[in-house]
Amino acid sequence: MADVGNARPTQAGSEPSTAELVQRATEQVSRLVRDELALARAELAQKGKHAGVGIGLFSGAGVLVLYGIGALAATVILLLALVLPAWVAALIVAVVLFVAAGVLALVGKKQVTQAVPPMPASTVRSVRADVDTVTAAMKDGKAAAQDGRQA
Repeated sequence: MADVGNARPTQAGSEPSTAELVQRATEQVSRLVRDELALARAELAQKGKHAGVGIGLFSGAGVLVLYGIGALAATVILLLALVLPAWVAALIVAVVLFVAAGVLALVGKKQVTQAVPPMPASTVRSVRADVDTVTAAMKDGKAAAQDGRQA
């Protein structure tokens, strides 16, 4: 996105000085970074809009699934009511649903506890190792430089 064509002429027919070239490069790099950030911001906004619409559609599907499960539970109750009293049929279906909910809750709790803390532990260890390596290399470099001066 850098515009090299707007180079300002310095003296007639002479080449720009190093300071002018560095200044131009700095301006162009900062403009490039700003333009790239603006592009990233626009792209993220577009993706966020699509994600919002998708989440809304998933929510609508979830509501319809809940209605479907309710209708299926009513169907099971009515089928059991053919051979049992209606209140026993409803109780059996309710107990089965509560047991299924309990199992799902326990599995979900286990998954959540594995996700906590939300810190990428392996990445943190890797970064700490990198920092330790760089620190050790700097200390070794300083020690070598001091040894060279003392000799």
